[in-house]
Amino acid sequence: MKNFEYHRPADIKEAVDIVNNSGDGKYLAGGHTMIPVLKQRMAEHADLVDISMISDLQGIEVWENNIQIGAMTRHVEVAESELVRKSIPALSVLASGIGDPHVRNRGTIGGSLANNDPSADYPAAVLGLGAIIHTDRRQILGDDFFVDMFETALEDGELLTAVEFTVPDRAAYLKFPNPASRYAITGVFVSLRDGHPRVAVTGAGPCVFRQHEMEQALLAEFSSSALDNIVVADDDLNQDIHASAEYRAHLIKVLAKRAVDSLEE
Repeated sequence: MKNFEYHRPADIKEAVDIVNNSGDGKYLAGGHTMIPVLKQRMAEHADLVDISMISDLQGIEVWENNIQIGAMTRHVEVAESELVRKSIPALSVLASGIGDPHVRNRGTIGGSLANNDPSADYPAAVLGLGAIIHTDRRQILGDDFFVDMFETALEDGELLTAVEFTVPDRAAYLKFPNPASRYAITGVFVSLRDGHPRVAVTGAGPCVFRQHEMEQALLAEFSSSALDNIVVADDDLNQDIHASAEYRAHLIKVLAKRAVDSLEE
């Protein structure tokens, strides 16, 4: 690991100013990706801006039919929050299945989304629930946020501050986890709100994506049998030592059907 300047700002403005005035500054959230990358010298940054002490980036709020989660809210807080459990139980289930206790007690929702690992869980929730990403500059629709593997719509120096979810009528998240890391080899988030279904898939491709064919089938009939005749193509899916592209395509359909079944019980 090469030398860098460490900063711990007290508020959002100070954090943004440091990064924007630095030649190569980066925000540091939970650090589960950033620190290993720096230690392996796969990246180097002149300044690391630790945003963990900024109170405006923490906490969970609910109003009317929306729930907003601060970027520095830890996975364990989302998993154990009564507000989340009552509003969107599937989001609580998702958070409780991330990594291990160490990861859940240190990792944050904002850090996960800004990193956009292709096997991360939260991106599926953002797409599956049609969430809105809040930054220090603007609001970004979840559908526009994820660009490609480890790439998002965030601009240089832009800070993700919160995620806003609209409470669905029903939602479920199921994943086939890597037994060691608990990352999703494939994960599927299904939601229904005002008669409109959304199906989001993580882990299977280079970037989280919506399964529009399944959404159209569920719009006509919200039942697992509506997905029977859908053939999931494996052309653009991931293939590695954990699973072939063909197997991931199979998992998408299996998990989607099980998620729908769980919502019909």
